[in-house]
Amino acid sequence: MKIAFCFPGQGSQDVGMGRAFAERFPEARAVYDEASEAVGYDVAQVCFEGPIEKLTRTDVQQPALVATSLACLRAVETVGIRPDFVVGHSVGEYSALAAAASLADREAIALVRERGRAMAEAADRHPGAMAAVIGLEDSIVEELCAGIENVWPANYNCPGQVVVSGENAAVDQLIEEASARGARKTVKLRVSGAFHSPLVEGAAEILRPALETVSFSNPVTPFMSTVTARVEDAQRIGGLLVEQLTGPVKWTQAVRELVQQGVTTFVEIGPGQVLSGLLRRCDRSLRTASVGDPESLAKLQETLSAA
Repeated sequence: MKIAFCFPGQGSQDVGMGRAFAERFPEARAVYDEASEAVGYDVAQVCFEGPIEKLTRTDVQQPALVATSLACLRAVETVGIRPDFVVGHSVGEYSALAAAASLADREAIALVRERGRAMAEAADRHPGAMAAVIGLEDSIVEELCAGIENVWPANYNCPGQVVVSGENAAVDQLIEEASARGARKTVKLRVSGAFHSPLVEGAAEILRPALETVSFSNPVTPFMSTVTARVEDAQRIGGLLVEQLTGPVKWTQAVRELVQQGVTTFVEIGPGQVLSGLLRRCDRSLRTASVGDPESLAKLQETLSAA
């Protein structure tokens, strides 16, 4: 049985996230302390107490999410559970890289602080929108994007769910055309910018120098990139993290590749259960678990010991 640890991206945040682990596991509390030093404010307080309006801001949410995911991870490690692969959705790739010891926790959190700031600035300069299109083949959504200027596929979340990103009017037009082609549902996301599209190229240019100062170690656990849907090594990671900002998240493709590599169990490490839901839609035969507090960790131990 091969296990992949997967790490969530934006949208999984909630006030109180990580508190139970931090109160029970010194290893988890230490992550928040390091995070606070890296970003210059009390990350634990924001995660534990909110308010949600602050926790939802891109520049705050990203370091908060990565810190919480890594705090959960360090608690999981104390009971001896180790993955065969790591994978992350969007900003979750930084958590995955820290889990694979390619980055130190502090480095990962400092980088996502810069990433969040860069993305917020890019969204201010070039406002845009994102929308989930549910119930159409991926190829149909790609075809629709190709026929409309300034809208692109942004997230391949699971079969039948693609998020598009682009200029407001272009996204509205795509929603209209997707509905006409038989989409079961379209949902505009509550985001400030057209993330994972060429419209946020400015964010990539801001982040690139920060990434160039980092020496990535070769992952000790194979790192599955959701930019390429392949296992990648240290030499390519920095460039891929830049490319990630303007290119689509290939979650569906990465999950399929992990299954091909023999993964049967996916453990979502961090707040929420967004990825677990997407995984079940990718392949209903997969075993999934979400670990965001001590109770869910105990349940995971029971599940794995019974396997």
